[in-house]
Amino acid sequence: MSRRIDFYNDPDAPAPNSLVPSVNVAVTNEAGELLLIRRTDNGNWALPGGAIDLGESIPAAAIRETLEETGVLCEITGIVGTYSDPNHVILYTSNGEVRQEFSLVLKARAVSGDPTPSSESSQVRWVAQPEVQDYEMHPSMRLRITHYLEGQDPYIG
Repeated sequence: MSRRIDFYNDPDAPAPNSLVPSVNVAVTNEAGELLLIRRTDNGNWALPGGAIDLGESIPAAAIRETLEETGVLCEITGIVGTYSDPNHVILYTSNGEVRQEFSLVLKARAVSGDPTPSSESSQVRWVAQPEVQDYEMHPSMRLRITHYLEGQDPYIG
């Protein structure tokens, strides 16, 4: 099985060999709960998301990735921020790709569907905002969620 290994401020991290625009989506339901997935490639909890395909807009990619990974259809409502820290690289063991972080994080509201796991998510659930801190996740994902929960102006980094 292919694994994803995140390196953050690690002097022993492999050098990046790719940069892929991607999205993450902070989706909430009517109760204000946040939609989280448990990734199959590293076991961490995260916001749904993935790569933006050629010919696809940022919002379309966000809606597609959320639906594919969670079974929940969403509507984009805003932006949390941009994340492009060169000190965060991701190794994909299946092909040796080492990606530099490049992610746009959007806000969304759930429109329909029920949380349903996929090949990329072993678990999908709505989480009350105060409980998000109890979930194991990579520091870069925790930063994105913290920025969303703080509700500040869009982060640029």
